[in-house]
Amino acid sequence: MVWLGMNVFLFVWYYRVYDIPDKFFYTRKLLGVDAEKDDFPLHFPPPKYAISLGITKNNYNAKALHHTNLVTVECCSTRIRRQLDRNLTFHKMVAWMIALHTAIHTIAHLFNVEWCVNARVNNSDPYSIALSDIGDKPGETYLNFARQRIKNPEGGLYVAVTRLAGITGVVITLCLILIITSSTKTIRRSYFELFWYTHHLFVIFFIGLAIHGAERIVRGQTAESLLQHKPRECYQNISQWGKIEKCPIPTFSGNPPMTWKWIVGPMFLYLCERLVRFWRSQQKVVITKVVTHPFKTIELQMKKKGFKMEVGQYIFVKCPVVSRLEWHPFTLTSAPEEDFFSIHIRIVGDWTEGLFKACGCDKQEFQDAWKLPKIAVDGPFGTASEDVFSYEVVMLVGAGIGVTPFASILKSIWYKYCNKAPNLRLKKIYFYWLCRDTHAFEWFADLLQLLETQMQEKDNAGFLSYNIHLTGWDESQANHFAVHHDEEKDVITGLKQKTLYGRPNWDNEFNTIGSQHPNTRIGVFLCGPEALAETLNKHCISNSDSGPRGVHFIFNKENF
Repeated sequence: MVWLGMNVFLFVWYYRVYDIPDKFFYTRKLLGVDAEKDDFPLHFPPPKYAISLGITKNNYNAKALHHTNLVTVECCSTRIRRQLDRNLTFHKMVAWMIALHTAIHTIAHLFNVEWCVNARVNNSDPYSIALSDIGDKPGETYLNFARQRIKNPEGGLYVAVTRLAGITGVVITLCLILIITSSTKTIRRSYFELFWYTHHLFVIFFIGLAIHGAERIVRGQTAESLLQHKPRECYQNISQWGKIEKCPIPTFSGNPPMTWKWIVGPMFLYLCERLVRFWRSQQKVVITKVVTHPFKTIELQMKKKGFKMEVGQYIFVKCPVVSRLEWHPFTLTSAPEEDFFSIHIRIVGDWTEGLFKACGCDKQEFQDAWKLPKIAVDGPFGTASEDVFSYEVVMLVGAGIGVTPFASILKSIWYKYCNKAPNLRLKKIYFYWLCRDTHAFEWFADLLQLLETQMQEKDNAGFLSYNIHLTGWDESQANHFAVHHDEEKDVITGLKQKTLYGRPNWDNEFNTIGSQHPNTRIGVFLCGPEALAETLNKHCISNSDSGPRGVHFIFNKENF
């Protein structure tokens, strides 16, 4: 809301700045009612068809600031750190706003260029033609930036490829198109390297943006000229300009480039963040253990001096042997109580395949530790799951690979429970795992088996209630395993809790949990797709009591 408010304020402010009655009087006569400041247009629709709508400066400012993964400051409270760590969501929102306003801005300038070119070839109203002719004689300064008398569409194309504003505008628009298209979910997940390298076109984007207005083609009447030529007295006698003393030929000039003032701050912050990340990535990381799990999933257990984590956090990992530039995010699957930190990696692309081979996982013989590749680690970074200990009752919902962050949470909860941590508020966990096929995550089923065994030994099997739902199985497959339903352990997972088929009935689940825990704030944590997030959010709202008393479901979602 603060960001949106700043955009609205700047829009209105600079509209009023460029609504100065005299300085931009003839500019408005030529282009229409607008308000443009060098290379950052902030326009309202003009009365002519030459529409000039654009993007506010703050959009670019926010783009630069939130292109980074903001560093989590240890001295900050958890709530403040959570806001900082939500930069990815804000980054996406700003990106879509930039895309929208860039499209409007580009289309508007196409109309402006067409209008100015037509005025130069006498294909416009007489007043615009007369204003456009100023600057043809020696000693005069121009108002119309289209100086060549070339008809459209060739005239517009000539302006685009010969003027600095046109060239930089084309370059930064192409960069933005490539950045946006390569950031789609399909490209990002299937061709991460393409997304990663293309995203760094933002460097060219900001360079082009900084010099976009250096040619000063959007012009107004100079202060010295206004002392001799008063537009409101002279605009109706344009044919007499230069012939009468009180109406000499007006002089025009553009404002100096100002964009750099708006991006230098965010870019400085970005540079500082990159330096911090570089420093942290140079700290030594030791791989203490590599575990190969079924279906090409590997577990890396690592140690790093001074590394501190909370449950559900994630890190960025770089393996220079595979790629010297690429950083990939992975959720931590270890608990803060353990003397190492770990991640689980599924081999699904070129980078993970390269890491798989670099760790010697494709070989049968035992690998010496000194042969393992060097790893750089940046982080950890926070997520919503850090608040899991703020509730007495929680619902944990993981969909597919979204189950990963809950490994850290369940481990940490169990460590705290076994050690009788005095500040542990959590009394009950309801865990839901929705997956198409459990084979891909057998390592997690192993963790659940361990927790199940330990809870039985502690005589507190009711502390954790879990439900595994196979959503990708048809009825015939389900019936095949249904004959084993009476066996002590589930034939698929090896757990005492039987595997369920199909999706959960969330109405029944929320009603049951709500009735068992009246007058309780229940935290609902999801790591999964957006469609499931919408479903759970609606159920949290509909099943919460309206008053301060009663049951309240608090929804928390991870980025997925």
